[in-house]
Amino acid sequence: MTEDEARSWCEARCGSERVAILARFGEMVIQENQAQNLISPATCAAIWNRHLADSAQLLLHAQAPTSWLDVGSGAGFPGMVIAILLDRPVTLVEPRPKRADFLRHAAGALALSNATVLTAKAEAVTGQYDIISARAVAGIPQLIAITRHLRHARTRMVLPRGRNGAREVQELPRDLRRMFHVEHSVTDAESAIVLADGVMT
Repeated sequence: MTEDEARSWCEARCGSERVAILARFGEMVIQENQAQNLISPATCAAIWNRHLADSAQLLLHAQAPTSWLDVGSGAGFPGMVIAILLDRPVTLVEPRPKRADFLRHAAGALALSNATVLTAKAEAVTGQYDIISARAVAGIPQLIAITRHLRHARTRMVLPRGRNGAREVQELPRDLRRMFHVEHSVTDAESAIVLADGVMT
């Protein structure tokens, strides 16, 4: 998917007003990347494909959630993108203070009253959420462990896992593996989004 295709994909599904906010956020990330290493510099020129649309597509796998938790939000992908596109509470969890400060600044600048940024590890967060996402944070077994207290019986885990997603699922214990399935990314046919419902382990 080219940059133009990625932006058009977002606009067709989210509308021009939301896409304009996404564009502003993308510009903020690129600017802040000069001060702290938020994303690989090589991906700045492909921010729509590699980060914005790649994050936005997760909404395809979320059925009318009332709450969303993004673990290890980093530069705000996918958490800040979800907050821009979803009119529901989105909690971004980022343990590194400098990155969390950037996320708070971005949420304020973009007037995202539905976004809450916590400077914490997932283990210290309270509450339970309909959707839990995590991008490039930890292996699936570790994510299951650190979010156990944050899930209820209907929580869906939405995990962009790159090109190793299917293998990661196959390596899970059989009784756990049956709760997971893999969808292909719309921005990269070789990348996977791992989904799981009702994981209470």
